Order: sequence, then C-alpha cells, then structure tokens
Amino acid sequence: MNGAEVVAAPAGPPVPLDWKFSQVFGERTAGEEVQEVDIISAIEFDKSGDHLATGDRGGRVVLFERTDTKDHGESRRDSERMDYSLGRHPEFRYKTEFQSHEPEFDYLKSLEIEEKINKIRWCQIANGALFLLSTNDKTIKFWKVQEKKVKKIAEMNVDPSKSMGNGSTASSSNSISARPSLENGGFPDSDRSFNYLSSDFSFPPGGIPSLRLPVVSSHETSLVARCRRVYAHAHDYHINSISNNSDGETFISADDLRINLWNLEISNQSFNIVDVKPANMEDLTEVITSAEFHPTHCNTLAYSSSKGSIRLIDLRQSALCDSHAKLFEEQEAPGSRSFFTEIIASISDIKFGKDGRYILSRDYMTLKLWDINMDSGPVATYQVHEYLRPKLCDLYENDSIFDKFECCLSGDGLRVATGSYSNLFRVFGCAPGSTEATTLEASKNPMRRQVPTPSRPSRSLGNSITRVVRRENPGVDANGNSFDFTTKLLHLAWHPSENSIACAAANSLYMYYA
Repeated sequence: MNGAEVVAAPAGPPVPLDWKFSQVFGERTAGEEVQEVDIISAIEFDKSGDHLATGDRGGRVVLFERTDTKDHGESRRDSERMDYSLGRHPEFRYKTEFQSHEPEFDYLKSLEIEEKINKIRWCQIANGALFLLSTNDKTIKFWKVQEKKVKKIAEMNVDPSKSMGNGSTASSSNSISARPSLENGGFPDSDRSFNYLSSDFSFPPGGIPSLRLPVVSSHETSLVARCRRVYAHAHDYHINSISNNSDGETFISADDLRINLWNLEISNQSFNIVDVKPANMEDLTEVITSAEFHPTHCNTLAYSSSKGSIRLIDLRQSALCDSHAKLFEEQEAPGSRSFFTEIIASISDIKFGKDGRYILSRDYMTLKLWDINMDSGPVATYQVHEYLRPKLCDLYENDSIFDKFECCLSGDGLRVATGSYSNLFRVFGCAPGSTEATTLEASKNPMRRQVPTPSRPSRSLGNSITRVVRRENPGVDANGNSFDFTTKLLHLAWHPSENSIACAAANSLYMYYA
C-alpha cells in the first residue's frame, strides 16, 4: 500500500450496540384486551435465520419468512453490513400458520391437557420443505410445511366454437366430461343435465379434429402443513424442553423428572436416559427445569435443575445417565440464606453458545455464563432486575416469583439477552472487559425506558422484609421508574448470525436490530 505501514488497532471490548425498532406483528391498540389464547408462548429462529416460528397458548404455530435477502453466502452478509450502515434492516413477512395442538382430556388421570405450545425446535430443511417439532405439556408433533401447487383445468377437451363435422356443434350434452358430478349420490336424475355421450351421437369419419386432451396448469401455490409424526404417552409430567441433536436423527424431551431420547423416524418408542424420580416421592428435593443438546457433539447434553445446578452428561458413558460427567453450581454465600433463596435459584432456561464452549443459564434474578471446562463457578453473572430484591415478598404473593424467563446468546457469543417485567429486556456484553448493559422496552421506541440498574450488594432478607416492602411504593423500582408485574417479557430469540432480536410481549412479536 504505497509503502505505508499498516498498524492494527488495539483489540478492546466491543462497542455497545445501538438498538433500533424493526417490525411488530400483532400490535394491539391502546386499551385493547388481549385474548389468553393469543399470547405468544414460544419463539425460535431456524439455523439460517431466514425463518422464524412462534407458538401461542391457543396451540397455533405461526411462521415468518425473511424477505430482504436476495442471494446467499459471503456476498449476502457483506451486503447486509452495508445495508445496516445505510439504515436498512432485516425484514420478515407472515408466511403461514397452522393449528398444532388441540385441548385434550386425560380420562385416566382426570386431567385437562392445555393446547399451549411450550417449545418449538426447527429441524433440517430438506427438498425445500420446512420441518419443525412443537410440543405442549404431553405430546410432541413433527411438522412438515411445504409449498403445493394448486392445479386447475385450463382448457376443456372440446372446442365449442368449432363444428363437429356432421353439422352439429359441441355442447354440454355431447361433450366428454373430465369428471362427472357426484352430487345427489352420484346418480343422474331427470332434472339435471349430465355430460355423457348421448345415444344419437356418432363419431364422424376421421374423428373429431377439435377433440383434444384437457390441459392442466398450476397458477398458484399454497403452503400446506402436515403432521408427519406424533410422539405421545412418554411423559407423566409436563414437558418443559425439547432439543434436536446435531446428528439430525434424534432429539430429547424433558419433563420434571425424566429425559427421553427419541429417533425422529420412530414415534412409538423412546429411551429414558435420565430419571431423577426417587423411590419415595416424599424424598424429592429437585426437578429438571430445562435440557439442551450440545450444538456439535451428538453425545453431550446438559440439563438444569430447580436447585440452580447444571449437569453435563455424556451418552457414551452409560445407557442411563443418572450420573453426570460434570456438575456446575455456585456456592451460596454464608449467612445469605432466606425463605426465597431456593425459589429464586431455580434455573428456568439454559442455552449452549454456538461453539458449545459456554452455557448460559437464567434464574429468577440473574443471568450466568458458564465455561464447560471450568466447573468451580460461573465465569460471569449479570444482574437482570436487582431492584426487585426488596419486593420478593410481593412477587411471592402474586406468584410472579415463579415466572420462567428465557435467555439467548448472540451468534458471535459476544452478548447475551433476557427479559424482565414491564415488557423490558436486557442485553449484556460478555466479551472480556465489556461493561455493556442495555435495557430496552418491547415497543416501537425501545430506548424509551432506560433503567440503569447498578449492581448493589444484596441485602439480607430477614423477618423485617414485610415491613420494608409495605413502606415502599410497590410500583416503583430503585431508580424511580414504575414497573408492572402483569406485563412480562418471557420469550425472546437472537438471530443465529446477526444482531437481531425477536421478543414477545403478550400477543405482539417485536423485532429489533443493531
């Protein structure tokens, strides 16, 4: 370069991202009441990031498709970087929806089974068709979504404008029908004219020049969702997780006490690989809360528990993986124990990073990042809503303390995100030296409600907590911002290769880019 020396810039922590609103689907007007069945309960991007699926409490799965990408590969990514700098952003459009689950009733246990979609997982795309798994509390279904061409008869076999050769013209009474009507049981009656060869009709010598085969053409395509397989009757308790294996052939499903391994092709049997059910249920101390396969090692999976621990298991060690290969848990500080300690320690969601080196976990108050090569404790802890600590008594009384928030990592592994109350979600930088901690609101103006939450030492929760809570205004956080326990952002997903987040606020799907 003309003899000039190129000096590499010092590699520091990434600059905090500037988030912007991209799209909203299903936005409700002010004062509009949201139907329970329309509330979104699951969000998932596929591996390419070109498709997004949401599930709701009414058992529906809605698919969205990326529209702003023309080509693929490096050129596409380069053009996207340029597009972002010009203010353009990723755009999705509604693709299709289908009813995945219906409400059921278990007569043996006198139990109602909700249609609510708990989890959605994308499978490998094949022959242009999309495949995905969806589950409610008891039943997993394997769906294929494919474009089908709608075929219609464009030209009939007799041209009525031409003469038949014997002076008569073709009419409906002497044309050969491609498909006779089957109305009224399929029997002709005197009041209805049918297309058949009348008895006084005779073919002219040399045949009919205007008679030809009907022409079938396909004008339009329609998306058809077909349920290929149903995986049922394998769980006594509510399914909280499903996860695809990197081998493309198997997946796991987890409930409170067991994890089952399935083959996608076989729906009538599964293998129980983890069983934490004690001989006497009175001895039960913890339950499984989430489970996920390693993104590249088909023999490795992790599951979390209500005691705040994560167990890594290796399927090569034993057929029944009751003994773990590694255990990740944080030792609690002495003297910090309270009535709420175990409740808020329960992990609601775990996610592997793209390379499989790190596991992100979400408990009620914090996000924790774990290195699978270091089981002494998390490598980083992020306070999500520390200002709610004095409100734990109120949160317990209105059951909010049992809310299950999800978490997600960016494709490059540099950032993590999770939701909170008042439809807020938080993005943290997890690169070395990063202090990024951004609070955004699920609205068209995401930066409207910045809630700086400095990490403060947690106070001991003793008998005086009730008096402390009653004195303070229950609707105001540590910074004077009001918060609302009825609006909560539980579900969100990060695009696998870009800084783009989809999150659910009640029945609305909001999308942001940076």
